[in-house]
Amino acid sequence: MLEHGGNLRAASVRFNRPLADWLDLSTGLNPTWYPAPQLAGNAWHRLPETDPELARAASAFYGAPHMLAVAGTQAAIQALPQLRAPSRVVVAAPSYAEHAHHWARHGHSMREVAYDALDAALPDCDVLVLCNPNNPTGATVAPESLLAWAAQLEQRGGWLVVDEAFGDTAQHLSVAAHSDRPGLIVLRSVGKFFGLAGVRMGFVGAHLSLLSDLADLLGPWTVSGPAQQVSAMALADRAWQQAMRIRLAGEGARLRALLAANGIASSGTDLFQWWPEAQPEAFWQHMAERGIWVRLFPKAARGIRLGLPLDDNGWRRLALALEEWNRGSR
Repeated sequence: MLEHGGNLRAASVRFNRPLADWLDLSTGLNPTWYPAPQLAGNAWHRLPETDPELARAASAFYGAPHMLAVAGTQAAIQALPQLRAPSRVVVAAPSYAEHAHHWARHGHSMREVAYDALDAALPDCDVLVLCNPNNPTGATVAPESLLAWAAQLEQRGGWLVVDEAFGDTAQHLSVAAHSDRPGLIVLRSVGKFFGLAGVRMGFVGAHLSLLSDLADLLGPWTVSGPAQQVSAMALADRAWQQAMRIRLAGEGARLRALLAANGIASSGTDLFQWWPEAQPEAFWQHMAERGIWVRLFPKAARGIRLGLPLDDNGWRRLALALEEWNRGSR
């Protein structure tokens, strides 16, 4: 199993610090999560039938013609490689490691290619997979380029898979509106912008025939009834969404400015920042010793990613730790 952020229990054991004493900046999730409403009385009793209201709410929010609810985008990432015969697959790198991991383990010829070399790699692949915006670097590809790539791949029966899990604060980059075209597959997540990672809810936008195949592979009852209820309300709450986008834009700018004030040139989204730290293990250790859990990337995306603090106390803790690192490392 690959390592991910959010593993506070391991941090607690390793550094002998109670869970409640940690400032978790390791996931890039919105720290101000959507307030889950009270559930219907039978939510935990009934089998979770597919709810058409959820599909409509998702299509309206993401601007996609058709959307299939899945148990987080991770479920789709693991399943999609099983829906193709062995193919030549290019995965953008560095990126969310689960993509390359699952395409490689299902008999495909998989190689990782840097973002700035994807266009040149297109003629020699059947499937191209990328995150837009990228996790962890924040790199982006213009929608016009993505649609052109999708059209080329479609002509030879290929796929363009675009993981837009962090796309809710950058809707101008989305190609979800075009995801009914054969060959274009778009993944979206309720966990990031809404801060609801615990409900395990994601969506796949694609041609109806592919969505049918994916649903058959995943099987019945893949998304719980409570998760469907909470997600449908969050996706339909336009007032909360508008206010949160404004808030996250401000907090994202605040995080970039704080890092810059400490000599760190970062990139990312309104939810997280990443930079190619020269001493990533030492930085990670420094933060952990102060009860701040950041995401260490020791290999391909060698560097550090951190998300937004929840409150003023969190911002103060982060600022102090950065100042101490800045003094000690220079």
